[in-house]
Amino acid sequence: MKAEIHPAYDLVTVNCACGSSFQTRSTHKGNIHVEICSSCHPFFTGKQKLVDTAGRVERFRKRYKDHKPATTVAAS
Repeated sequence: MKAEIHPAYDLVTVNCACGSSFQTRSTHKGNIHVEICSSCHPFFTGKQKLVDTAGRVERFRKRYKDHKPATTVAAS
């Protein structure tokens, strides 16, 4: 590696909105603030948050409740 062309790689503290914090090394100046970390993310904790997507399934069922399936003609 060439000397004096690389940025400084210093120790920084990462603070999460859930309250946990950890230290890592980064070229970022100062501390890093994040909203989700590995201790509160649903993928890592196994807790899945169910988010209702504005009732899409209910709207679909309501829209097509009276719809009759098309009849298919068998080729004989």
